[in-house]
Amino acid sequence: MGSTPAQTPSIEKAMDGAVAVLTLTHRPYNLIDKALVHAMIDALQWALDQQARAVVLRSGLRHFSAGADLDAMLADTRNSDVLDWDLVDLLNAFDEHPAPIVAAVHGTCVGGGFELALACDLIVAAASTKFGSVEVTVGLQPLMGGVQRVAHRAGAARAKEIALLGRRYDAATLERWNIINRVVADEDLDTAVMVLAQELAHGPSVANTATKRLASLAVSHGIAATDAAMSELQRAIFRSEDFVTGVNSYRENGIGQAAFEGR
Repeated sequence: MGSTPAQTPSIEKAMDGAVAVLTLTHRPYNLIDKALVHAMIDALQWALDQQARAVVLRSGLRHFSAGADLDAMLADTRNSDVLDWDLVDLLNAFDEHPAPIVAAVHGTCVGGGFELALACDLIVAAASTKFGSVEVTVGLQPLMGGVQRVAHRAGAARAKEIALLGRRYDAATLERWNIINRVVADEDLDTAVMVLAQELAHGPSVANTATKRLASLAVSHGIAATDAAMSELQRAIFRSEDFVTGVNSYRENGIGQAAFEGR
């Protein structure tokens, strides 16, 4: 967490086949402020407009993100006890995006940067990455859903430990605690993430969207409510071309050979 002179936030947007690649280049450390929150929401909308079937969130700088812009936060809360940065809107944009979102993390990923990664569906990290909820060191607590998302992934005890102590953790530890999905050698990060993203993008997109919805429902409302919602969420799957394609491919070629079109 730190501060930097105000500048227009930058997120580079590109399509790699059906994968939308969103690259944070908000120098020097991808510090989060209200403008970057809105830029991130706009970037996710851009990916939706491109009909991306998977999304990668990465950094083009030395670090993934060093957290929030503290100077901007102080200024924006000087006359208010509410931080009006539309953080919940950003979390909703991640959660409601139909395509799976993969965070490719390297360098430092702390504070709001850690929470940005946690908002993604999957996290792949370079082995040398350092993670942490360090807000307590400046008299704060995680402001963008970090406590609850770590609690869901690793339990309340780990969430309290990480937020209350404000320490930094290596990627292997967080993988062991089930907070991140995969750790790879630093030099393999980009390749590993794109292989995973392309696999997701070539999957049955309608079914993948339903999977995201079910997982979110289970976290928010529990198993019984999610079970009750399954039939409605599955209607679109049974109407999809990919379901027909998958069944026909299974009959003709065996499992795992279907060429899905995302429809």
